[in-house]
Amino acid sequence: MDSSAVKNTPLSRPLVVTMGDPAGIGPEIVVRALLERPDLREQVVVAGDVATLRRAVEVVQPLSVPGRLEVVEIDGPEQWAQASRRGFGLVQTCVPFALVPWGRISAQAGRAAADSIAAAARWVLDGRARAMVTAPVHKESLAAAGLPHPGHTEFLQTLAAEHEGVPVSRMPVRMMLSAPGLATVLVSIHVSLRQALEAVTLERVLDTIRITASHYSRCGMPGARIAVAGLNPHAGEGGLFGQEEIDILRPAVERAQAEGLNVSGPHAPDTVFMRARQGEFDVVVAMYHDQGLIPVKLLGLEHGVNTTLGLPMVRTSPDHGTAFDLAGTGRASAASLLAAVDAAIEMSRR
Repeated sequence: MDSSAVKNTPLSRPLVVTMGDPAGIGPEIVVRALLERPDLREQVVVAGDVATLRRAVEVVQPLSVPGRLEVVEIDGPEQWAQASRRGFGLVQTCVPFALVPWGRISAQAGRAAADSIAAAARWVLDGRARAMVTAPVHKESLAAAGLPHPGHTEFLQTLAAEHEGVPVSRMPVRMMLSAPGLATVLVSIHVSLRQALEAVTLERVLDTIRITASHYSRCGMPGARIAVAGLNPHAGEGGLFGQEEIDILRPAVERAQAEGLNVSGPHAPDTVFMRARQGEFDVVVAMYHDQGLIPVKLLGLEHGVNTTLGLPMVRTSPDHGTAFDLAGTGRASAASLLAAVDAAIEMSRR
């Protein structure tokens, strides 16, 4: 997306960006993004820890563009515009804590990250912010903090279901990873491969197709071309390499087609992503995490975006992790975070 379109359109409510794991590169790429794109300071409020973000400024500032970036503590997202006159607004969304060492797993870091996610999600669900972008978290730190969810997607699903007053089972969500030229939506997310295979059921695949179609329709593409990847080599070769394509995937595609959705497959998984990249399809429904993420990440992490589909709000994130080995160096790129910010602003306009 052209960043000038984002720059020239004022917002009535801010976009909220979470700091991520304070021991990882999240705080640094948030700072770098706001240094590289000063226009975003008038559109973004950060949910996190003041001391952590000020440390990130001290690390990133000397390696970045001239000019001082001030972290302005505010009481709520509504005050973001006032803060932008001096720097960027940050709401302290966790209990203040001693700075955690860079690059280390800790319960303190996991708790601070989780509290920031929860606050940001509630602002968006309550209408106080327009969308949210989440900087990377470390799953082991979240687990050390006692969070029962393996990552952002499941945590946000639970928060949204609670807000809507429905069981989690009534709020099916899916992960979509996209890079320029390729987008893929996953049938299952953070489970073992054995569990992922068990999750390939007719209803789950059909729900994934529906959720994908609904997302593209909201984004102005009601006839998006959805390709369903096969599970087995060569999409089963007529049952020679497995029955899932015959018993599950083809019936799911046929039911979706009967509902008027522009979907085809199952296609051989070793070529369907190449075909989508060449322009034959708009998005690929992948059967499990690595089947879909490997081709997207092969294109490069610089501009990858993770979008959660099925939530009653817009949430995106960069397509990379906490990069503990880079934390504290100030050298981490903000490109993927900026791509996620631009995507969230564009989607929340609709």
